[in-house]
Amino acid sequence: MSKSLNPISHRTVLSVALFAAMFSQAAIAEEIILDTVEVTGNTITPELNSVTAEQIEKVQANDLEDLFSQSPEISVGGGVDIAQKLYVRGIEDQLLSISIDGAVQATRLFHHAGRISIEPELLKRVEVNAGSGNALSGAGALGGSVKFVTKDPEDMLKPGEQFGGLVKGMFSSNTDSFKTNTTLFGRLTDDWSAMVSATNYNADAYEDGNGDEVEGSKFDQDFLFAKVVGHLTDSQTVRLSYQKRTDDGERPFRPQWPVLSWNPLAPLELERETVTFNYELNPIDNPYLDLGLTVYNIESELKRTGERDPYIGTGESKGLDLRNTSIFGMHKVTYGIDYREDETYAGPPSDERALKENVKVKGVYIQDDIQITDALLLSAGLRYDDYELNDADNQKFEEDEVSHNIGINYHFTDNWSAFASYSEAFKGPTSQDAYKLFGSYDADLKPEDADNTEFGVAYESRTWFGSAKVYRSNIDDIIADRVGGGAAAGTIFENVGDLESDGYVLEIGRRWEKLMGRLSYHHNDIEIAGQDAGGYSTNGQANTIGDSLVATLDYQMNSTWTFGWNAQFVKREDNVDLYAPVWLPEGTKIDKPGYAIHDFYAQWRPSSTEDVAITLTVRNVFDKYYLDHASVADIADVNDGVSGFAEPGRDVRLSVAWQF
Repeated sequence: MSKSLNPISHRTVLSVALFAAMFSQAAIAEEIILDTVEVTGNTITPELNSVTAEQIEKVQANDLEDLFSQSPEISVGGGVDIAQKLYVRGIEDQLLSISIDGAVQATRLFHHAGRISIEPELLKRVEVNAGSGNALSGAGALGGSVKFVTKDPEDMLKPGEQFGGLVKGMFSSNTDSFKTNTTLFGRLTDDWSAMVSATNYNADAYEDGNGDEVEGSKFDQDFLFAKVVGHLTDSQTVRLSYQKRTDDGERPFRPQWPVLSWNPLAPLELERETVTFNYELNPIDNPYLDLGLTVYNIESELKRTGERDPYIGTGESKGLDLRNTSIFGMHKVTYGIDYREDETYAGPPSDERALKENVKVKGVYIQDDIQITDALLLSAGLRYDDYELNDADNQKFEEDEVSHNIGINYHFTDNWSAFASYSEAFKGPTSQDAYKLFGSYDADLKPEDADNTEFGVAYESRTWFGSAKVYRSNIDDIIADRVGGGAAAGTIFENVGDLESDGYVLEIGRRWEKLMGRLSYHHNDIEIAGQDAGGYSTNGQANTIGDSLVATLDYQMNSTWTFGWNAQFVKREDNVDLYAPVWLPEGTKIDKPGYAIHDFYAQWRPSSTEDVAITLTVRNVFDKYYLDHASVADIADVNDGVSGFAEPGRDVRLSVAWQF
């Protein structure tokens, strides 16, 4: 069941290799000596979606939706925290590569719950690559990659300090709750530092924009994080981190839908533990050696208890990534291997591991960034992935394939640049869902293949900035359990059709001495098998989201006061031709109402030493009632009450942070 490159792929790969070789030989022959090429992964196209620690602090992010509220190509819906799912250009996170400090979040526990669980408080940044990216994006990055990076102890310490701490408390009016975080950090020696952080967040049920309490949205969350960083030598650094996150509450039986007679409340507990080891070797005087190693182990569990159908889904994932970057003249070449093994278990409390699936993923990759001239950057790469799935029915699936990419960025003036890229990604059959291990896979299941093409222009000056880009992403042979489709016996994962995501992104911004403003507009059309994608029928692939306009203003009045405004306008989608359950009447169409959401923040640092920060954030200022387009659409009129959660109404958040 393997798939090889087609003739076109062979010719394209060969041309890229010859192109790189010609420039490499020219560089050697002419002894060209260039400055170090400062190129990081996925730099061909302008990045609009990454998130910094400063942004996280200002919006006082509690969950994924808060975290990406200013990112035009990313949508997060679900209402309640545990049901939130992330979409990049309409493609759901199951088709993305998600990692935290390099630890790949691969297993999926329950199709009615979110797959990503993160505490924003200690994030240093979030790096987002939309589209299938390049060879460094990781295995299975069909729709892109999202990389969460946590803070180091040295990021927390002030210059000259040996020890410090941060105590932060935040009150949220909507849930009448307090969130507390205590972090201690310090130097153990001149070369070693450590930190430990504990976060507790117990929230009551939130109210929607109509003032109605949303049943099933109350929860208790705890997060423990510890990290040790050591500089073994001037060129060697190690990081060892541990994090444990728990989420406990009375949730709807299917957490992404409101409480109904057939969807009652049940105790639901999520727990995840992650241990990650990172090693870096980067001698300053050796351009051929910049080595990085990541080794990780992740254990997660979603436990549903109570009288009705108690069930436990468990995911265990361990893996490594070993890569090196070498600079040869104008070439910056990154190459390496990665390996991951996932085990998924499920069963009742009496036999928690009654069912089991095992997945092994092996990868080899190389990416070459070629700074041909000061103005011209060419990037080309190859990635080979091998997948092996042993499912709960003792079926074995093996698939392997080579994916390639090529991109170019040309600065035709100091301010203007143009870019274009083509990339492929591949994903073999993997374990789909712990809560569906009782199902089966089509014996003729094919792998999923993605290709992404995009091009555009960008402008950057001291005052003005902006970009315009157009993209098309295709994923062939999407794997899903279509609700009401497949085998007559019920759950079966099969190839349900091709996914196509087309769109464009426009951005313009202006910087003044104390003020920065930005507008970004994203249009996306996404279809599965020729029909509009929906968050219900395939549950894990894609969702139709209306045109989105994100507006931001940040005003630094002086050294103590900062103000900001963020707004999201989402256009109404009428007559959505939903790729829907087969039992819906033929030609059924739905409407997705539009909405406008405004957020405001003000931050006061009364001391010039910045030991205290008081931040006021108001989310959904005008108390708008709305259903996020990234949630399951409201199809209650045609399908027995099925709908996603309404989002929270106005929420006034006041926090006080003291660093000592």
